[in-house]
Amino acid sequence: MSRISHIELDDRNLPPPTPEIEQERRVAMYDLLEENSFSLPMRDDRVVPEGPYRVMLSIRDKRLVFDIRTEDDQMAAEFHLSLGPFRQVVKDYFQICESYFNAVKTLPPSQIETIDMARRGIHNEGSRVLRERLEGKADIDEDTARRLFTLICVLHFGG
Repeated sequence: MSRISHIELDDRNLPPPTPEIEQERRVAMYDLLEENSFSLPMRDDRVVPEGPYRVMLSIRDKRLVFDIRTEDDQMAAEFHLSLGPFRQVVKDYFQICESYFNAVKTLPPSQIETIDMARRGIHNEGSRVLRERLEGKADIDEDTARRLFTLICVLHFGG
C-alpha cells in the first residue's frame, strides 16, 4: 500500500493561521488522504518498510522535515530538505493567493479566472520543485505533490 494514511503538521511553535490559510490546509489534508501515491524507494540495499505511512511535516533548524512512520509507528524514514529552493515559489504562491482571495470579493468572474490560472501555474511549479527535492527519497505523483506543497506553504506561512 504505497500511500499516506495519516498526515500531521507540527505547527506548535507557529502563529495561528488566517482563516484562508486554515481552509487551504483543511482542503489539502482531506484531498491528500482521500487519494495519494507515496512510496519509499529501496536505498543502499536496506529493506524499506511498506506503507501505508504516517507522515509528520515540520520545520526544524530552517529545514523541511519529513518524518515517515509505518501504521504501527515504526520509523520508516526521515529526511530533511533545505527550504531555499522553496522560498521564492512559496512567496509567489502567497502573493497570488492573496490576490485571489481579494478578487473573489470584488472582481468579475473573468478576472478571478485569470488570477486562478496564475495561481495554479505557481502551484504546479511548487509541486515540481517538491518532486525534484524528493527524488531518490520518496516517489509521489503530481496530485500528491500539489497537496504536499500546499501543506509546506502552510508551514512556511507560520515560519
